[in-house]
Amino acid sequence: MTKIKEFTYQDGDFVVYPTHGVGKILGTEKSQIAGMDVQLMVIRFEQDRMTLRVPLEKARTLGLRTLSSRKHMDDAITTLKSKAKIRRTMWSRRAQEYEAKIKSGDPVSIAEVVRDLRKRDPQIEQSYSERQMYQAALDRLAREFAAIEEIDQESAATRLEDLMDAA
Repeated sequence: MTKIKEFTYQDGDFVVYPTHGVGKILGTEKSQIAGMDVQLMVIRFEQDRMTLRVPLEKARTLGLRTLSSRKHMDDAITTLKSKAKIRRTMWSRRAQEYEAKIKSGDPVSIAEVVRDLRKRDPQIEQSYSERQMYQAALDRLAREFAAIEEIDQESAATRLEDLMDAA
Protein backbone atom coordinates (compact mmCIF):
# COMPACT_ATOMS: atom_id res chain seq x y z
CA MET A 1 0.00 0.00 0.00
CA THR A 2 1.31 3.44 -0.93
CA LYS A 3 0.11 6.79 0.35
CA ILE A 4 0.19 10.15 -1.46
CA LYS A 5 -1.04 13.08 0.67
CA GLU A 6 -4.24 11.47 2.07
CA PHE A 7 -4.58 9.29 -1.04
CA THR A 8 -3.96 5.62 -0.28
CA TYR A 9 -3.90 3.04 -3.04
CA GLN A 10 -2.80 -0.49 -3.81
CA ASP A 11 -1.89 -2.16 -7.08
CA GLY A 12 -5.12 -3.27 -8.76
CA ASP A 13 -7.22 -0.40 -7.35
CA PHE A 14 -9.37 1.62 -9.70
CA VAL A 15 -8.78 5.38 -9.85
CA VAL A 16 -10.32 8.24 -11.80
CA TYR A 17 -8.19 10.56 -13.91
CA PRO A 18 -10.46 13.47 -14.92
CA THR A 19 -9.51 13.65 -18.59
CA HIS A 20 -9.42 9.87 -19.20
CA GLY A 21 -11.92 8.33 -16.79
CA VAL A 22 -11.49 5.11 -14.83
CA GLY A 23 -8.16 3.30 -14.89
CA LYS A 24 -6.54 0.48 -12.95
CA ILE A 25 -3.29 0.95 -11.05
CA LEU A 26 -0.72 -1.55 -12.31
CA GLY A 27 2.00 -0.45 -9.90
CA THR A 28 4.81 2.04 -9.58
CA GLU A 29 8.15 2.36 -11.30
CA LYS A 30 11.21 4.57 -11.07
CA SER A 31 12.38 6.53 -14.06
CA GLN A 32 15.00 9.15 -14.69
CA ILE A 33 13.58 12.32 -16.22
CA ALA A 34 15.78 15.35 -16.88
CA GLY A 35 18.49 13.83 -14.70
CA MET A 36 16.17 13.34 -11.70
CA ASP A 37 14.84 10.08 -10.31
CA VAL A 38 11.05 10.18 -10.41
CA GLN A 39 8.58 7.70 -8.92
CA LEU A 40 5.74 7.05 -11.39
CA MET A 41 2.32 5.46 -10.89
CA VAL A 42 1.41 3.24 -13.84
CA ILE A 43 -2.31 3.33 -14.71
CA ARG A 44 -4.00 1.25 -17.42
CA PHE A 45 -7.10 2.64 -19.17
CA GLU A 46 -8.45 -0.49 -20.82
CA GLN A 47 -11.28 1.28 -22.68
CA ASP A 48 -8.74 3.48 -24.49
CA ARG A 49 -6.03 0.79 -24.70
CA MET A 50 -3.70 3.27 -23.05
CA THR A 51 -1.17 3.13 -20.21
CA LEU A 52 -0.37 6.37 -18.41
CA ARG A 53 2.58 7.08 -16.12
CA VAL A 54 1.89 9.81 -13.58
CA PRO A 55 4.57 11.24 -11.25
CA LEU A 56 3.49 10.39 -7.70
CA GLU A 57 4.13 13.91 -6.42
CA LYS A 58 1.81 15.33 -9.13
CA ALA A 59 -0.98 12.75 -8.86
CA ARG A 60 -3.19 14.90 -6.62
CA THR A 61 -2.64 18.18 -8.49
CA LEU A 62 -3.54 16.43 -11.76
CA GLY A 63 -6.89 15.46 -10.24
CA LEU A 64 -6.27 11.74 -9.73
CA ARG A 65 -8.78 10.41 -7.21
CA THR A 66 -10.25 7.20 -5.87
CA LEU A 67 -13.61 5.97 -7.13
CA SER A 68 -16.62 7.91 -5.90
CA SER A 69 -18.42 6.69 -2.83
CA ARG A 70 -21.76 4.95 -3.27
CA LYS A 71 -23.41 8.04 -1.79
CA HIS A 72 -21.81 10.31 -4.40
CA MET A 73 -22.83 7.90 -7.18
CA ASP A 74 -26.37 7.87 -5.73
CA ASP A 75 -26.34 11.67 -6.03
CA ALA A 76 -25.36 11.28 -9.69
CA ILE A 77 -28.22 8.80 -10.24
CA THR A 78 -30.64 11.23 -8.60
CA THR A 79 -29.40 13.86 -11.07
CA LEU A 80 -29.99 11.44 -13.97
CA LYS A 81 -33.58 10.92 -12.85
CA SER A 82 -34.32 14.64 -12.56
CA LYS A 83 -35.91 16.75 -15.27
CA ALA A 84 -33.58 17.81 -18.09
CA LYS A 85 -32.59 21.46 -18.17
CA ILE A 86 -33.14 22.61 -21.72
CA ARG A 87 -31.29 25.81 -22.47
CA ARG A 88 -31.75 27.80 -25.62
CA THR A 89 -28.18 29.02 -25.95
CA MET A 90 -26.15 28.21 -29.04
CA TRP A 91 -24.93 24.64 -29.33
CA SER A 92 -21.25 25.66 -29.47
CA ARG A 93 -21.56 27.36 -26.07
CA ARG A 94 -23.47 24.45 -24.51
CA ALA A 95 -20.97 21.99 -26.02
CA GLN A 96 -18.08 23.79 -24.31
CA GLU A 97 -19.90 23.67 -20.98
CA TYR A 98 -20.76 19.98 -21.41
CA GLU A 99 -17.18 19.17 -22.39
CA ALA A 100 -15.88 20.93 -19.26
CA LYS A 101 -18.31 18.93 -17.10
CA ILE A 102 -17.21 15.64 -18.67
CA LYS A 103 -13.51 16.49 -18.22
CA SER A 104 -14.12 17.48 -14.58
CA GLY A 105 -14.48 13.79 -13.78
CA ASP A 106 -17.26 14.52 -11.27
CA PRO A 107 -20.06 11.94 -11.61
CA VAL A 108 -22.81 14.44 -10.75
CA SER A 109 -21.59 16.90 -13.42
CA ILE A 110 -21.31 14.09 -15.97
CA ALA A 111 -24.81 12.91 -15.02
CA GLU A 112 -26.10 16.43 -15.79
CA VAL A 113 -24.69 16.13 -19.32
CA VAL A 114 -26.22 12.67 -19.81
CA ARG A 115 -29.58 13.87 -18.47
CA ASP A 116 -29.64 17.04 -20.58
CA LEU A 117 -28.58 15.35 -23.83
CA ARG A 118 -30.74 12.23 -23.45
CA LYS A 119 -33.13 12.05 -26.39
CA ARG A 120 -36.57 11.52 -24.87
CA ASP A 121 -38.77 12.44 -27.83
CA PRO A 122 -38.22 10.29 -30.93
CA GLN A 123 -39.70 13.08 -33.06
CA ILE A 124 -36.87 15.50 -32.22
CA GLU A 125 -33.68 15.08 -34.21
CA GLN A 126 -30.32 15.29 -32.49
CA SER A 127 -27.19 16.45 -34.23
CA TYR A 128 -24.25 14.11 -34.67
CA SER A 129 -22.18 16.10 -32.15
CA GLU A 130 -24.98 15.95 -29.55
CA ARG A 131 -25.21 12.17 -29.94
CA GLN A 132 -21.40 11.86 -29.70
CA MET A 133 -21.23 13.99 -26.58
CA TYR A 134 -24.12 12.09 -24.98
CA GLN A 135 -22.36 8.78 -25.67
CA ALA A 136 -19.03 10.07 -24.32
CA ALA A 137 -20.69 11.25 -21.09
CA LEU A 138 -22.69 8.03 -20.68
CA ASP A 139 -19.55 5.92 -21.25
CA ARG A 140 -17.56 7.92 -18.70
CA LEU A 141 -20.32 7.66 -16.07
CA ALA A 142 -20.94 3.98 -16.83
CA ARG A 143 -17.23 3.12 -16.34
CA GLU A 144 -17.20 4.52 -12.83
CA PHE A 145 -20.62 3.04 -12.02
CA ALA A 146 -19.40 -0.35 -13.32
CA ALA A 147 -16.26 -0.22 -11.17
CA ILE A 148 -18.27 0.68 -8.07
CA GLU A 149 -20.96 -1.97 -8.71
CA GLU A 150 -18.38 -4.53 -9.93
CA ILE A 151 -20.21 -5.17 -13.20
CA ASP A 152 -19.19 -4.73 -16.84
CA GLN A 153 -19.47 -1.34 -18.53
CA GLU A 154 -22.20 -2.37 -20.96
CA SER A 155 -24.46 -3.60 -18.13
CA ALA A 156 -23.76 -0.39 -16.22
CA ALA A 157 -24.75 1.79 -19.20
CA THR A 158 -27.94 -0.24 -19.68
CA ARG A 159 -28.83 0.12 -15.99
CA LEU A 160 -28.24 3.88 -16.08
CA GLU A 161 -30.43 4.29 -19.18
CA ASP A 162 -33.12 2.09 -17.60
CA LEU A 163 -33.07 4.32 -14.51
CA MET A 164 -33.61 7.38 -16.71
CA ASP A 165 -36.45 5.65 -18.60
CA ALA A 166 -38.17 4.73 -15.33
CA ALA A 167 -37.98 8.30 -14.00
